[in-house]
Amino acid sequence: MKETILAIAGRPGLFRLLAQGRNNLIVETIDEQKKRLPAGARDRVTSLNDVSMYTDEEDVRLMQVFQNLSQIHGGKPIALSHKSATDAELDAFMAEALPKYDRDRVRHSDMRKLLQWYNILVTNGYTDFSDEDEAEKTEEA
Repeated sequence: MKETILAIAGRPGLFRLLAQGRNNLIVETIDEQKKRLPAGARDRVTSLNDVSMYTDEEDVRLMQVFQNLSQIHGGKPIALSHKSATDAELDAFMAEALPKYDRDRVRHSDMRKLLQWYNILVTNGYTDFSDEDEAEKTEEA
């Protein structure tokens, strides 16, 4: 799941990768509309699997932060609105999701995006954020 969920700069929401062409990607919105559209070579496309959050120690993968939120909130959407949340509410939300986050480098806009992306994924049935690679490593040990 993680390799196929994409964020495209300048476009709201998240997208699921459907196919890959010569100079573009065919993506589908992750919402009720399921609208398909191309993402060209000029679009900045980022896989959520490649995103990490700054902490006071080493960076934590975004999927681990989503997993933490899923465990805390029982796999349900968070009632806090990414649009109207105050800075204090965002700080409390982030401290709950990732207690040792780097308060100097993680901006409130990053927290809003984290909250928005988590709610989009959970609302549309994505609830397993565990990292398969990490699970395999722990089973081998």
